[in-house]
Amino acid sequence: MPTPASALASASSSHRRASSDLMVRIGSADSEIKLRALRELKNQIIGNRTKKLFFLKLGAVPAVSCALAQAQAQAQADLLVQSAAALGSFACGFDAGVRAVLDSGAFANLVALLSFPDDKVVDAGARSLRMIYQSKLAPKYDFLQEKNMEFLLSLLNSENETVTGLGASIIIHSCETVVEQKALCNAGVLKKLTSLLEGSPSQKDASLESLATIIKKNPEAASKFVSESRRALSSVIDLSKDRNPRTRLLACMCLIVIRNTSPCHLQDIGIKTKLVYLLLELLDDPGQVGEEASFAFSSLLAQKEDLQKLAFEANAIDKLHNHLQKHLLQPRRYQGILLALAELCSKLESCRSRFLSLEVLNLVTDALTHEVADVRTAACICLRSVSRSIKSLSAGRFMKEMIVIPLVRLLHDPSTSVQVAALGAVSNIVVDFTTAKSTFLQCGGLKLLVQLSKSMDPILRFNALCGLRNLMFLADNTCKERIFLELTAPSLSSLICDPEPFVQERALALVRNLVDGCLDSIKYVFAEDGIILDAIGRQLQNTSKAEIGIQGMYVLSNIASGNEFHKEAVMHQLLLQVNNGTQAFILKFLQSNDSQLRTAAIWTIINLTIPSSPGASSRVVKLRSASIVSQIKTMVNDPCVDVKFRVSTALGQFMTIGDGST
Repeated sequence: MPTPASALASASSSHRRASSDLMVRIGSADSEIKLRALRELKNQIIGNRTKKLFFLKLGAVPAVSCALAQAQAQAQADLLVQSAAALGSFACGFDAGVRAVLDSGAFANLVALLSFPDDKVVDAGARSLRMIYQSKLAPKYDFLQEKNMEFLLSLLNSENETVTGLGASIIIHSCETVVEQKALCNAGVLKKLTSLLEGSPSQKDASLESLATIIKKNPEAASKFVSESRRALSSVIDLSKDRNPRTRLLACMCLIVIRNTSPCHLQDIGIKTKLVYLLLELLDDPGQVGEEASFAFSSLLAQKEDLQKLAFEANAIDKLHNHLQKHLLQPRRYQGILLALAELCSKLESCRSRFLSLEVLNLVTDALTHEVADVRTAACICLRSVSRSIKSLSAGRFMKEMIVIPLVRLLHDPSTSVQVAALGAVSNIVVDFTTAKSTFLQCGGLKLLVQLSKSMDPILRFNALCGLRNLMFLADNTCKERIFLELTAPSLSSLICDPEPFVQERALALVRNLVDGCLDSIKYVFAEDGIILDAIGRQLQNTSKAEIGIQGMYVLSNIASGNEFHKEAVMHQLLLQVNNGTQAFILKFLQSNDSQLRTAAIWTIINLTIPSSPGASSRVVKLRSASIVSQIKTMVNDPCVDVKFRVSTALGQFMTIGDGST
C-alpha cells in the first residue's frame, strides 16, 4: 500500500505530466486541439495565483502569445478569443503575469484585435487589455501625440462597452500631468465621458473614475466639467445614490476631487453632510468598496475643519473605532481606517478627546507592530495627529513605554516611509511639556535620532532634526547637555550647512531651542572654537530663503541676550561683510518683504543695544556706521504692527544710549 508521501509525489508527477501535455497541445498544428488546450489553460488559472505562477515557469505565456499571432495571421476567430482570454487571465491582478504578457510581445497583437471584424474577438481583446491596465506595469499612452489621442477617442466612441471601458482605463493609467489633462479636455474627452454617465453600469463606473483623473488638481478642468453641461454635476450627484455600492463610492470620489480641486463648487452643507454619511455607510461593505471608502473619507476630510466637525457629529470616530475592533482586518482596510482617524483628529480637540476616551489609542499602538509596512506607517500618522493635543501632552499621556518603545523601534524600520512617519509621531510626543523626557532617552531614542540626522536621505535628516528640535524644547540643562554631546558640534555645524535648504532651516531651529532659556545654554554655540556660530554666519550671508534667515536671526537674538562676550560675537557675525567691503546681511533682512524676518532682525538689534549693557554705546556706533540705524529709522511706519512696535523699542534704546540723533 502506498504511503501518503509516495501518493503525494505520484499526484505531483501526474500533474506535471498533464501540464506538460497541455503545453504541447497549445503548440499543436491542429486548431481544435489547440482551441481546447487554450480553453483548459484559461479555466485552470482563473483566480488561481499558484496555477498562474506554475504555468508562467513552464513558459505558457510565450506559447499563448505565439498561438495568438498565428491565429491572427489566419483570422481564426475562436482561437483569437481563447488566446486573448488566456492572456487576460494571466494579467488579471497579477503583476508577474502582466510582465510576462508584455515581454512576450502580445500587447500589440491584442491592440490589433480591437479592429477585427468579429465583435467577440474585439470584446476578448478589450477585456484582456483592461486586465493589463489594472496594473502599474501597463504601457502609458502619450496623449500629446495625435495618433494616440485619435486612438483613445475611437475607443471612447465605440458602441462596445468593454472597449469604452478600456479607453477609460487608459486615461486612468496614463493621465498624470496638467498638460495631459488639458489635452484631453481640449479633445472633447470630458464631454464624451459625461455622456457615458448615462450608459451601462460598467460605463458609469469607468466614466466616474476617468473624470476624477482628468479633474484632479486642475481647477480649469473642474470648472469646464461643471459649466459645459448643466446635467454633468447633477448626474454625478445622482449616481451617489445608485443601487450599486461601487458606483456610489466612485461618485463620492469624483465629487470629492471636484470639491478639493475647485472649492467654489459643492459648498452646499447638504452635499457635504451627504458625502460624510454615504462614506460612513460604505465602510460597512465587506469587500473592496469598504476598503476604498476609508481612503475616500480621508480625502474628504483632509485639511477641512468644517467637514471634520460634520464627521464628528455623525459619530465617525465611534464607527471607525468599531471597525478597528474587528479581528482579522485586511491590511488595506486596516490602513484606511487608521488614516481616516488621523484626518479626523488632525485639527479638532473634540475629536482627539473622543478618540482618547474610547481608548482607541491602545488599538493604534498595537498597529505599530503590524507585519505590513503600510499599516505601521498609518498607525504612526494617526498617533501624530492625536498627539497634537496640548492638553494630553501636558498630562504626559503619550510619554509611556507602551507607546514610546514600539515607536523607537520603528526608527530603524527597513521601510523608509515607516521611519519618516515614526519620526513625525516622535516629534510631537517628545515635546511633552516637561523637562525630564526621560522615557524617550532611556529607550535609546536620542541615539537613533542622531543617527538618522546623518542619513543619506534628506527627508530622514529633516524629520530627525524635527524630533531633536522638539526634544530640545523646554529641556533642562542636563537634557540639553546629553543631546549636544550625542549630536556633537561638528555634526551640528555640518547640518547647518546641509545641501538642502529645508534641512538647514530645521538645523537652525534646533540650535534656536538649544540656546533658548538660561545664560548657560549659550555656551554650546562656542564649543570647538565656535564652529556652530561660524556656520550660522556663513549661511546667513549666503541664503536667499526667508525661513533660514528667520531661524538664524532668532539664534543670534538669543545669543545676543547673553553677556558682553556673547553680544560682541554676534556683532562680529553681523558686521563681517561690512569689514570685507560688502553690505551686511542684516540690512537685507531689515528690508525684506517677510515681516517675520524683519521682526527677527529687529529683535537681535534690541538685544545688542540694551542700555544697561556696558558695551551698548560702542555697538550702536558700529551699527550706525554700517547704515543699520538709519535703516531702522525708515521703518517707523512699517505695515506690520509687531515690527513697528519693535522698531519703536530699538529707537528708544538708541535715544537712551545717546547715539540716536534724528
